[in-house]
Amino acid sequence: MVSDAELESMIKKAKEGDKDRKFTQAVELIMVFKDIDVKKGFSLNETIQLPKTSSPARVCVLAKGDMGTKAKNAKADRVVNEDELNKMGADKRASRKFINSYDFFLADTQLMPVVGKVLGQILGPRGKMPTPVPFNAPIESFLQRFRSSIRVRLRASLSLSCKIGDETMDNKDLAVNAHTVINTIEKKLPSGDKNIKRIMIKTTMGKLVKEVPQVKKKNA
Repeated sequence: MVSDAELESMIKKAKEGDKDRKFTQAVELIMVFKDIDVKKGFSLNETIQLPKTSSPARVCVLAKGDMGTKAKNAKADRVVNEDELNKMGADKRASRKFINSYDFFLADTQLMPVVGKVLGQILGPRGKMPTPVPFNAPIESFLQRFRSSIRVRLRASLSLSCKIGDETMDNKDLAVNAHTVINTIEKKLPSGDKNIKRIMIKTTMGKLVKEVPQVKKKNA
């Protein structure tokens, strides 16, 4: 499997090979798989906490009462109570815009039935169904964990792409994040690293930098 040093070299090459942009570009990890029959329903929908972050994920909390108050005090990106949630059910367009504005959703377990009824048909296909938060659970800890996390999805495809940070981050930190994702996904594959065909790195607008195949390394 690709090492941290190799990932760091790929990240450096991806950054250096791109022209200056007027915005901060994301650094993306692309994984291509083999010998997996996606037609038989193999899929992934993983939430992975990254060791290093530059910009926190946007997290919305669906809660009422004490949990809603605690979520606001913990600076959740948005807190939606039961009344607001019910109103969303009447406007599907606004609901979709709302859902697309956040990376993760956390929900009071008492509100989960309402969430499923009102937004389930939109959240489900996007892989964004809320993580239930039990009564009296430390919502602050949940927020901290999800703010440093990414969602990785694989469905009916032999490849996936995910953001591991941005170009302002240190190459070593980005390599650590990439390795964290690779190791997590590898454990979910039927045959582990044998199902990984290729690993690539790119910036938002840059070209793909491919991992050098092991065979070529041996002949080099």
